[in-house]
Amino acid sequence: MYGVLKLIGFGSFMYLLDSAGDFRRKNPRFGGGAHTWDVLGTWDGWWYQQIALHGYHPALVPVPGATGLITLQGNSAAFFPLYPALMRPAMEITGLGPFGAGLLVSVVASFAAALGVHAVAARFGGHRAGLAAAGLWAVWPGSGVEWAVYSDSLYVALAAWALYAVLSRRWLTAGVLVFAAGLNRPTAAALIAALALAALLALRRREDGVARPLTAMLVAPLGLLGYLGWVGHRMGDYGGYFRLQSQAWGHEFDFGRQTLDVLTSVAVGHFDYLFALPFADVIGVGVVLLDLALLPLLFRLRPPAVLVVHTVLTLALVLGSQQYFANVSRYLLPAFPLFVPLAVALRRVSLPCLCVVLGLAALASGSYAGYALFELGVP
Repeated sequence: MYGVLKLIGFGSFMYLLDSAGDFRRKNPRFGGGAHTWDVLGTWDGWWYQQIALHGYHPALVPVPGATGLITLQGNSAAFFPLYPALMRPAMEITGLGPFGAGLLVSVVASFAAALGVHAVAARFGGHRAGLAAAGLWAVWPGSGVEWAVYSDSLYVALAAWALYAVLSRRWLTAGVLVFAAGLNRPTAAALIAALALAALLALRRREDGVARPLTAMLVAPLGLLGYLGWVGHRMGDYGGYFRLQSQAWGHEFDFGRQTLDVLTSVAVGHFDYLFALPFADVIGVGVVLLDLALLPLLFRLRPPAVLVVHTVLTLALVLGSQQYFANVSRYLLPAFPLFVPLAVALRRVSLPCLCVVLGLAALASGSYAGYALFELGVP
């Protein structure tokens, strides 16, 4: 189901790219290229390919004479290492270039993520709910990056199976998966906190002994802290990663000021806020409102604390940050437990009807989840 839905959405995305043709006039680094599929390796994808080929060059280099928002030159240290590290052996084994290797890793990881989303949702509503959740993962806003040279599919795969491991009380597996997730995305902080709380609750209840939950809790943050520490050491500033994000990319935690600015501006048709990209931002606002509406429905199912903490903190980290608001739809993909209430409701629908509903969503996703992200926004 997941593969068929993604093929529908992918084909729709490629058709829209070809029919519009705007990508042919854009810089190959920024949503352009000679072929439609070249777009999948632009923006962040270009950086991941450079890391896979040349490694990292952490530095805090001032932009001469800069006094505004951007005062440092951007470099590869802003991008976490696990995804490009997997691209390298894929290149060596298959003979593919960095673009093909990155796509291969992403596609394989996307199927692993679909299975993980299915496994988590099936605990609440059985196999049919799991199928619906996997289908929603294929068509959700932001899903255009699942089959692109981006790290999102890999992160969601790690997060889904880590959460499932905690639900199954496989503590050591969960600890290793969260460790790996911390080498892939900074929002793994939400996953680390969720595992820590679940481990503390297990220790309090003395359900699984002491050694396994405690080991998982200690191992989980080492990937994230290790990478941040290494970057800081190379830069000569242990807060260097955050300085780079803020002063080179304009990304920082602002306690939701920009999110509130976007929500109130878009509501009245104004697009005079920071990093405004009207079409993509309207979709982003819709995603935020949809996710906030689904949150109480998730609570109504009384899920385990690990799912609640992971979902709420992911929302808080994303919505509390200053960034290109057009990115919100893909940054919120790890909050997939929000799919669960919809998946549980959809299990009552017959399989043919479910396939028609999700198939139509997949066809539309070529626009709202693919084209809007790569060509009308900045993914």
